[in-house]
Amino acid sequence: MKAPRPWLLVVGLLLAIVILSIVLQAVNSLLWQLSYWLPSWLVGPTLLLLVAAIGLSIYPLLKPWLAPRLRNSKLELPKAASNRGEAAQQNLNALDQQLTQLKDLVAREALLKRRLEVETYLKKGDLIVVFFGSGSSGKTSLIRALLNDRIGEVGAVMGSTKISTNYLMRLQGMQRSIQLRDTPGILESGAIGLEREQQARAEATRGDLLVFVVDSDLRSSEFEVLQALAQMGKRMLLVLNKCDLRGESEEQRLLHLLRVRCSGLIRNDDVVSASGAPQSIPQPGGKPLQPAAEINRLLNRLAQLLREEGEDLLADNILLQSSRLSAISEELLDKQRYRESMQIVERYGWIGAGAIALTPLPGLDLLATAAVNAQMVVEIGQIYGVTMSKNQGQQLALSLGRTLGSLGLVKGGAGLIGTAMGLNLPALLASKAIQAVTGAWLTRLAGKSFISYFRQQQDWGDGGIAAVVREQYDLERRDLDLKRFLEEALARVVEPLKQQVQQLPPRRGPREVVEEGGPGDPVKKPPTNKPPQWQ
Repeated sequence: MKAPRPWLLVVGLLLAIVILSIVLQAVNSLLWQLSYWLPSWLVGPTLLLLVAAIGLSIYPLLKPWLAPRLRNSKLELPKAASNRGEAAQQNLNALDQQLTQLKDLVAREALLKRRLEVETYLKKGDLIVVFFGSGSSGKTSLIRALLNDRIGEVGAVMGSTKISTNYLMRLQGMQRSIQLRDTPGILESGAIGLEREQQARAEATRGDLLVFVVDSDLRSSEFEVLQALAQMGKRMLLVLNKCDLRGESEEQRLLHLLRVRCSGLIRNDDVVSASGAPQSIPQPGGKPLQPAAEINRLLNRLAQLLREEGEDLLADNILLQSSRLSAISEELLDKQRYRESMQIVERYGWIGAGAIALTPLPGLDLLATAAVNAQMVVEIGQIYGVTMSKNQGQQLALSLGRTLGSLGLVKGGAGLIGTAMGLNLPALLASKAIQAVTGAWLTRLAGKSFISYFRQQQDWGDGGIAAVVREQYDLERRDLDLKRFLEEALARVVEPLKQQVQQLPPRRGPREVVEEGGPGDPVKKPPTNKPPQWQ
């Protein structure tokens, strides 16, 4: 902050003294008048009432200037969240502020509905455990084994579709219910397999805890999926299923190999073995023996995680879901701001083009001034929530105008527009049209540069203002964009100029010559048939 200049302090002090003297003189005059008309004991109360009445009458006039200061004095930093649940709620509240700015009612209502679902899920939703893996890994058998075990009360099937099945259960010591979600297998061939895998991944992103099931060492395709889910912040258990098919030493070798491969993605104690549906053992002369499922290690680790970290897992998932909703909302809001900003740019561009067409500029260098309008900068800033004064907008506009000139884009733009238009008009009107359309095009170039500046939080980026302007110039030079712009320019600028040409009166030809034909009978010499000349 700059220090105030000494002469400003002196002027301010003198002004304060003058105002104070005027106020004291007015008070003394008022006291004298009251003393003349009222008894002495009534002068003081009457003076206080008059001062209060004057203050109440002046306050509404000063309120617009005082209100911002009062509001700023009450601003407080948001309270830091004490746990992940509060952080998730704060994230949802921040999402509300974004949604209020969206003008697309359909998109806003859809996001608001999803936001309310997420908040309800945060307060009283079930913990969702998603079983994920290839179709042959045995996910369903593990879920059935868990449901048949004595881990808690098992509810009825909540619902099923062609791609997933959800089961509800309760775990002792937990208030929330637990939802076990069986997803279709991944890495299946064909279009149907790809569609089901996408559905399974979508289910996985909505789960609080993932149980990734494999029946051997990880394949590269499985590891890529696991890595992608872990990078999203999902907590996972990796289960080596079908351990009854291999010996103890082979099982330990595979567990060690899985822990090494998933180091940094999954904790060592979150890699366990299980057997959801052991193979039956044939018995001579009797029915085959069906061994019990081996799920104790999975059961114990799953119960421990849900009891100790269930609320945090749910809050982390809410943070992830709300962040995704916020990203969608921010993208929609950015597109909305861009459309509104481009409407401002188009308006100022064609207004400037009309002014140039009526009053041609003396030189192309002055087109930079027409291309960067301070008011346009201020209005674009307002759309992006940035308040700046007209002077600040002018300084920013002049800075970009100097950049246009230093890069040679003003004359280059005029040459590009002149070559592309190829108008069949008299020289004077062709010059007007080229100048006007070039002015509109430079305004469009400047406006897009300003939009890029505000979209990047008032930052020109590493390359500075020149890099942004050059990038927008290269984008605008593309044939498709330039062609579309010129089509609009023909309708807005060139056609009105053509009509103006048609309405201009022709220049008068040579004056009529009167010859002596006879007494009192002047004969007019016919005028020449030369074409009229344009002014």
